Amino acid sequence: MPAWPGGPCPDCGDDMPANLIRCVTCRALLNTDLVPSQIEYPEFVPLKEILAVTDCRVRGYLVPCPRCHEELRISHKLCDKKVACKFCSSHFELNLQRHVNVIEGIYATCPHCDESLRVARRFLKSKVACRFCQKAIQFVMPPGAELD
Repeated sequence: MPAWPGGPCPDCGDDMPANLIRCVTCRALLNTDLVPSQIEYPEFVPLKEILAVTDCRVRGYLVPCPRCHEELRISHKLCDKKVACKFCSSHFELNLQRHVNVIEGIYATCPHCDESLRVARRFLKSKVACRFCQKAIQFVMPPGAELD
């Protein structure tokens, strides 16, 4: 049979224009030469969970200077102490409890490949892969430090 010539649908009776394959209303096949194909759905295979995750301790914080707004790497050891900006030489104190919203990210060293990693705060306590060696790591804060 050639293409659908137009006219009423054989199933629902609605008028359909020419050259359609299926009825717009009931989705019935209008050309009798065509056979609907069956779709084979692939078997569901759940993704593997990352089971072995190595803890990666946070070494410090990425903080903008309060005066010149340049990004500074401040070691965890220097928290609650006066530090100086290496760009504008202004002095300030980083207190984790008071300045939680100021901290833009963290930096750490991958325990597998020893590469330095700059990480956004949202990845703290998340299972991620190192961008250099692709091994599973989880960033953990040093003892006594918390970023909520």
